[in-house]
Amino acid sequence: MFLDTQPAALAASGGIDPYAEFRLSQPREIAAMLKQLVTDATPVMLSGPDAVGLTTVIWTIDTAQQRINFSADARSPQLQRLIELEEATCVAYLDAVKLQFDADHLMLVQGSESCSLQADLPREMYRFQRRRSFRVRTLGRGSPTALLRHPSMPEMELALRVLDVSIGGCALMLPADVPPLSAGSEIRGVRIELDPDTRFDADLQLHHVTAIQNPSRGCRLGCEFMHVQPPAQRALQRYIDQTQKRRRLLSLD
Repeated sequence: MFLDTQPAALAASGGIDPYAEFRLSQPREIAAMLKQLVTDATPVMLSGPDAVGLTTVIWTIDTAQQRINFSADARSPQLQRLIELEEATCVAYLDAVKLQFDADHLMLVQGSESCSLQADLPREMYRFQRRRSFRVRTLGRGSPTALLRHPSMPEMELALRVLDVSIGGCALMLPADVPPLSAGSEIRGVRIELDPDTRFDADLQLHHVTAIQNPSRGCRLGCEFMHVQPPAQRALQRYIDQTQKRRRLLSLD
C-alpha cells in the first residue's frame, strides 16, 4: 500500500484528508502505540519536507511536558538539517502495521554524556495496514463467527466460522450440510463477530469456493469486505495486530 519508509500523502487538494478513517486522535491510543515503539526499540524514520531522512528510535515519552525524545547523534548532518527545518514526519512499523505522525518543534537537547532530539508529543497518528493481503488465522477462543442469511435462501440463517481475516476480507467455513454458495455472489447484511471488542456489519463479495481436504468437511469461502465503516476498519486492524502478537507468544511457549 505504501513504500516502506515513504510517508503517505495525507492531504489532498482542498485540505481533504483521504486517510481520515485511519487517524487516531485519542491520547490513550496514541500513547499505547508510542509505548510499544519504545518497548520494542522499533526503528523510526524521520523525514523532512525536502526528503532528508534520519533513522533513529524513540528514547522516552514525557507526558507531563508533552514531549517525545528520539535518540540522536549530534554529529549527524541529517540531524542538523532536521533541526533547521524544525519539523519532520515520523514513520515506523509494528509488525504489519504502519504508523505515521508529525514531529513538530524539533530541538536538540544535549547532556553531559548523551543528547536527544525532542519534539512535541503528537496529537494525531495514522495507523495503516502495511499489506492489504496480510491475513491472520483467528484464535479458537470466542469462536469468531459471521452471521448471515443464505443469499439464495433468505429464510435460512447461518452462523459460519471465520477461519482467517485481513483488513480486506475473510475466509469462512461452509459446512457440508449447508446448500452451496456460488463464487461471484454478494452477501448483504453480514454481522462479523471476532471477539467482544470487534463486531461490525459488512457486505461480502464471494470470490473463491474451495473444498477443505475431504469434500465431506465442507468448503472454504474466500470473501472480500465491502461497505465497512471507518470505526470498524480501525477495530479490525487492532484485532489483526493483537491476534498476530498472541500467536507469536503462543509459539514461544
